[in-house]
Amino acid sequence: MQLAGAIFSNLSAEGGNHIITFPDYPAEIRAPHGTLSGVSGFQVQVGAKKVYTPGDKADVLIAMNPAALKVNAQYLKPGSVVIIDQNSFQTEDLEKALFKTDDPFKELGLMFVQVVAAPITQLCKDGLSGIADQNQPTRSRNIFALRLECWLFKRP
Repeated sequence: MQLAGAIFSNLSAEGGNHIITFPDYPAEIRAPHGTLSGVSGFQVQVGAKKVYTPGDKADVLIAMNPAALKVNAQYLKPGSVVIIDQNSFQTEDLEKALFKTDDPFKELGLMFVQVVAAPITQLCKDGLSGIADQNQPTRSRNIFALRLECWLFKRP
């Protein structure tokens, strides 16, 4: 997410927007994947005029797993867009993030957001099939999500 956030910030700045960023590193650098203490993030505030803070509430959240959704749900504005990798929202993923039900949005009271659920992991695997490095599809997920965000905000 750090790389995807930095690229989006650079594209926005090159397009003439003012930006302020705030990278958010996990509490535990080697926390188990999908757990609350291992969530990483990158916050960026983009504006046509000068911006002074990275922002308090988000218009868009890219949650690559349920833990990222749970940690960042408190920062969502009403009407926010939440992009999720639906391949990472399976029962075992929800359990790692300590969800009690199979509907994390309802459990968190997020009935006011627009969810864009895309099979990001599977699309990356399909698009990169035949590549020798079998870990490449999972490393490409954040860049795929970045492309969705660039499309949403009309960035090249």
